[in-house]
Amino acid sequence: MPRRTPRTALDRLRTSRRSTGFLKTASICVLVAGLLSPLTQTAAAAAAGTASNDYCGGQCSDILPPGENGNATLAQILLNQAFGTQPSHAEDQLGPYAGLATGYKQLTDATVSTFFNDASFGVPSDQVASTEKPGGRGDVTIVRDKKTGVPHITGTTRYGTEYGAGYAAAEDRLWLMDVFRHVGRGQLTSFAGGAAANQGLEQEFYRNAPYTEADLQAQIDHAVADNGARGQQALADANAYLAGINAYIDASDSGRYFPGEYDLTGHKDPITNAGTIAHFKITDLVALASVIGSLFGAGGGGEVNNAVSLLAAQHKYGVEEGTKVWESFRERNDPEAVLTVHDGQSFPYGTKPADAKGEALPDPGTVTQEPLVYDRTGSGATAAARSTSATAAKTALGSARRGMSNALVVSGKYTASGHPIAVFGPQTGYFAPQLLMLQEIQGPGISARGASFAGLSMYVELGRGQDYSWSATTSGQDIIDTYAVELCQDDYHYLYHGTCTAMDEVEQKNSWSPTTADSTPAGSYTMRVWRTKYGPVEYRATVGGKKVAYTTLRSSYLHEADSIIGFQMLNDPDFVKGPKDFQSAAQHINYTFNWFYADSQHTAYYNSGDNPVRAAGVDAEFPVWAQQAYEWRNWDPATNTAGYTPASAHPNSVDQDYYVSWNNKQATDYSAAAWGDGSVHRGNLLDDRVKKLVAAGGVTRTKLVQAMADAGLADLRAEDVLPKLLKVVNSSTVTDPTAAAAVSKLQAWVTAGAKRTETSAGSHTYADADAIRILDAWWPLLVKAEFEPGLGSDLYADFTSNLSIDETPSAGHGPTGSHAGSSFQFGWWSYVDKDIRAVLGENVQGALAEKYCGGGSLSACRDVLISTLDQAAGATAAQVYPGDDQCSAGDQWCADSIVQRTLGGIKHGKISWQNRPTFQQVVEYTSHR
Repeated sequence: MPRRTPRTALDRLRTSRRSTGFLKTASICVLVAGLLSPLTQTAAAAAAGTASNDYCGGQCSDILPPGENGNATLAQILLNQAFGTQPSHAEDQLGPYAGLATGYKQLTDATVSTFFNDASFGVPSDQVASTEKPGGRGDVTIVRDKKTGVPHITGTTRYGTEYGAGYAAAEDRLWLMDVFRHVGRGQLTSFAGGAAANQGLEQEFYRNAPYTEADLQAQIDHAVADNGARGQQALADANAYLAGINAYIDASDSGRYFPGEYDLTGHKDPITNAGTIAHFKITDLVALASVIGSLFGAGGGGEVNNAVSLLAAQHKYGVEEGTKVWESFRERNDPEAVLTVHDGQSFPYGTKPADAKGEALPDPGTVTQEPLVYDRTGSGATAAARSTSATAAKTALGSARRGMSNALVVSGKYTASGHPIAVFGPQTGYFAPQLLMLQEIQGPGISARGASFAGLSMYVELGRGQDYSWSATTSGQDIIDTYAVELCQDDYHYLYHGTCTAMDEVEQKNSWSPTTADSTPAGSYTMRVWRTKYGPVEYRATVGGKKVAYTTLRSSYLHEADSIIGFQMLNDPDFVKGPKDFQSAAQHINYTFNWFYADSQHTAYYNSGDNPVRAAGVDAEFPVWAQQAYEWRNWDPATNTAGYTPASAHPNSVDQDYYVSWNNKQATDYSAAAWGDGSVHRGNLLDDRVKKLVAAGGVTRTKLVQAMADAGLADLRAEDVLPKLLKVVNSSTVTDPTAAAAVSKLQAWVTAGAKRTETSAGSHTYADADAIRILDAWWPLLVKAEFEPGLGSDLYADFTSNLSIDETPSAGHGPTGSHAGSSFQFGWWSYVDKDIRAVLGENVQGALAEKYCGGGSLSACRDVLISTLDQAAGATAAQVYPGDDQCSAGDQWCADSIVQRTLGGIKHGKISWQNRPTFQQVVEYTSHR
């Protein structure tokens, strides 16, 4: 039975009592009275203690807000909506997580537990909240601790262990798992309602992974067949896991303690209990994996946009100079970029060929985006719905993946204890319930604790083993290529190796009606994708007058299940015994991630992903002809397999002095698909701090957490670019009073550390608020005034399509909106930095092809900056922060704040902005097996 306690003590974070829109509160008392049933699980004083296979010595910690419990009955949802009551363990990790923003400066090793959970194996006997035998089985036990309610699953058989993992996952995330299996199939609106966010999510993912049921099953069959005994074990584990999920569905249905969202969305009747909750099947796991892989682990794309901006540059400057200008903004291999592997190793991948072959650049003005949505009716046909579709398409088709996540890892040579220390984790956004869930799994061949994506938690995906920890950041190297298929006969046939071949049509029809949960009026539409052997059609154009369709081919397309083997290895204590074993496991993960490792003696890094071997002369930046000469080497279209670069060609390292990653460039000559890996990147915020710690030596867990937290409050523009802008402004006395006052405020902010932080905990007011407002208003104005006159409006617009100019904490992030925490990943800070330094006459490696600010004149550049600064200083807070569904206009703190975006019925309060991993570990092992 689910856990339930009285209202949380976190009054400051408590849900607002005002009406929320998720449901109407009429007749709440009547409903609650009728629905309350015995919900409290009996606590058992089971003998459970810290495990003997734990080598961390109490120095492993983790945190995952808002809380472990992501399920709530209808009664609990109604109480939350009406009175702010929280189910037990629904938000008890939110307060400690939020508190670090104002508490990190006073942090000590003894107070790490104030802001993080103890991630030791096992549960001390006096901390056992409950014990259960899921499904009445005798071969598995789920123990939950009092503090966080995390499930600690212990099995005596492999089947029982995985059954328990599935049961615990359903206990904590059943509704969320159901939501995302429908997202993966493009069926979210039919399942959960036609809200704009639901439309955006299903469209974004269906465009990239338009799978049929047969496609999903084939991926399982291939993953099992290609991996021998481990493949067979993965299949057995998945089936046991599914059995556990479905056992919980049946038990909660008959006991009427299933998630209340099923009632509120019309799938169950709250009075009669009529209706069903569909059992999970194995293809659901692939659908779930396709969402996670597409969101966090699929670098590449954007080749058509690259081609459009290149042509614009060549049109303005001529082919030779235009290409130079384009390449300087692209920053494929910028010598000033911060690197994860910084010991001088080079790993060439995706570099510019000396003589490009097979390019299929579109004729200017002919590119049109392939429609996804057809046959709109009702609320699916409104202007708002069409705007949502446009945003989803931009997110899906661009190369700027919101990868997020960071890592700080220091070798034992530079720590006080002599043991490596790591502070790392993924930024997966903020949702209620959270996409990730915590668990510990102990059983035959499995020994791990950490976070896993809900519905894929048969193994721990990011966490710790007995004497080692691992984590990941999104890497973004290019595993997606665009092909120009020449059309024949009509718009739905293309030439494949000289034969006119029909495209495959795949479609998903969705319709919705208003429910208690989602009042969006009735509507419907059909999502339709045309697939070729070279992937789905994304654009159409002409090339040299010939009609073509541009398709995108991703190396992990039709291989969403393959990574399961790598995760299985990471959970196996008999497989991972050191850094080389860790790297071997990571090599079996086909998604694009940076993987980090620490034990008591070693650190390690490996960049994963199936990097296709391209034909000689192919430039991965641009579309190429869909001809055999330009295909991936040894490519088989039937299975979408190809030749891949060997493990040694992937950036990798063992025992470097330190590693940092914040989705920055991995290594010299290793090109990322997204733009913006230049002289200023948010990775510099980590690198600058960790480099100083390592130089001083004696690094501790406290110092490394403080470095992470300090970087997480920094405004990248203010720390790394603003001082140079002020240097230009102050090159002569500022006589304009408005500008002079603004300069004074900005300089004071820089001197104070350039942080976006509250005056005190809970004040909801920033220190240096005026300076922050001025820079937020100034940045877009100065970038446009600095670059548009030189580039021209057309090329400037194309370059801003390749790379947005700014990404403040209040910026939007695709269909999920703003308030997402992650900030300063993509923007023009490197361009501004290089250009201003060039105007100042400073040395610039990898400079832009031309000087732009003031045409290269220092005095003219200064005039541009002062003019735009004047304008920015006059902008009101309401103009800079116009308000949204969460905040009133002018509320600066709220505009930046992090919101746990509701994916269910439970709401949580806002927390102050931090640019920080959602799930985070702090580890320092004291011994090794």
